[in-house]
Amino acid sequence: MSLDVHLSGEKEVIERECEHCGKHHHCREVEGSYWANITHNLGAMAKEAGIYDYLWRPEEIGATKAKHLVGPLRVGLSLLKSDPARFQKHNAPNGWGMYEHFVPFVEEYLAACEASPESDVTVSR
Repeated sequence: MSLDVHLSGEKEVIERECEHCGKHHHCREVEGSYWANITHNLGAMAKEAGIYDYLWRPEEIGATKAKHLVGPLRVGLSLLKSDPARFQKHNAPNGWGMYEHFVPFVEEYLAACEASPESDVTVSR
């Protein structure tokens, strides 16, 4: 089992000519998107870093936009990096869910949130 995180944004509504029928239609132009996946085995590590809800359950805490995740992910990432041994205790014994995989996941997700703060946040678990 795993967690999928997705950021998606929209630009303004635009009008385009349909290539099939020639009529003009209103459509939304996607600004960009980001998608990443990580194992649920990292849930305890995320809890220890104070970022579990921001990663696994953002809709339950009102984090609907990427900008809502930036501050908490920065703090959590700093904590993760400041004391690796504290978090490595939560490494999965089977190797599926390791500190050395979680830190880059958080770094990349944070960078995506910073790059596109108005993006919508969705998760699938």
